[in-house]
Amino acid sequence: MHRTRILRNLDFILLLPVLLLILIGIITIGSATHMNMPNPNRYYYVMRQSMFVIANLVLGYYFLRFDYRMLKDLAKPLYLFNIGMLLAVMFFGHTVLGAQRWIQLGPISLQPSEFAKAIMIICLASFVDRKLPTLDNFTSWLPVFGFVFVPFFLVMKQPDLGTSLVFAAILLGVMIVCGFKKKYFLAIGGIGLAAAPLLWGVLHEYQRNRIRVFLDPGLEPYGSGYHVIQSMIAIGAGLFSGKGLFGGTQSQLDFLPENHTDFIFAVAGEEFGFVGVTFILLLYLLVIYRGLTIAMNASDNFGCLLGVGVVSMFSFHVLVNVGMTSGIMPVTGVPLPFLSYGVSSLTTNMFLITLLLNIDLHPQKLRFD
Repeated sequence: MHRTRILRNLDFILLLPVLLLILIGIITIGSATHMNMPNPNRYYYVMRQSMFVIANLVLGYYFLRFDYRMLKDLAKPLYLFNIGMLLAVMFFGHTVLGAQRWIQLGPISLQPSEFAKAIMIICLASFVDRKLPTLDNFTSWLPVFGFVFVPFFLVMKQPDLGTSLVFAAILLGVMIVCGFKKKYFLAIGGIGLAAAPLLWGVLHEYQRNRIRVFLDPGLEPYGSGYHVIQSMIAIGAGLFSGKGLFGGTQSQLDFLPENHTDFIFAVAGEEFGFVGVTFILLLYLLVIYRGLTIAMNASDNFGCLLGVGVVSMFSFHVLVNVGMTSGIMPVTGVPLPFLSYGVSSLTTNMFLITLLLNIDLHPQKLRFD
């Protein structure tokens, strides 16, 4: 596609909120980490995040020159690559904070489960698109469930419950748009409730502690509950207008753990206050709304399913991250898109936004067969 046509037809209502979120993220990362790094590396995380933003913008523009439909034919090898990548983590990955999720490539530490989210969206969209004419009863959905279960299980083994639940959220979005019947949802929900005691035994002890702490943060105020308590203090301390950039005591004095990654929303809450976080949430709402609009106006079923998968992933990430930092959901280690520091997460999220923009370059009304 010609460069002029790409720029003229870009959905800036989607792109501008994303760029604003990235900018806010870089600023907040700088505020959260500038006291933790010795000179001259005080803004190491900011520089690193910014460098990958630029690199991903260049790659994203290059990807827009191609038709997203080519991904449909690449779905099978991508799925096998995804499985191989997750298996490689089990055998060659290194452990951080009790979880074996990272692979070291020179100076870059990659988290394959982050890339697995984007690959899962593409592969699931292609798989379901091919089966759409036959997905008319519960039994016909069993191959789809099996298709998702394999990477779901491999990620759970790392263990990474948050990313596993992201796979489930993506599948849920696809099921809804494909007309999965309410009675089937109720049946699955009933089975899930009945199996809850068994699932409790499958969870690791630290995961069970997170659920206990969610129900009672004061249970382990200096252990599993510490993150949640400090996060809620930080958000509450921001009041209406916040303490100002670099003014948050919880993050600046290192009371708030993981303040530049999983708990960056708490930093924003303390420094930008209610006004600031409301603005951030409105930006996310606009991104999700535009993503859903693009999905519903895709030129084919594959494009629609891709868009729904992307929107489902972003919605889940925002809901869970904001919920856990506010103390209304268990801590799961799910980063906040575009705000949390992380090369793998940033690259995945920017690619998915590029995918939405690519789908939007071919707008026609969608009709399911």
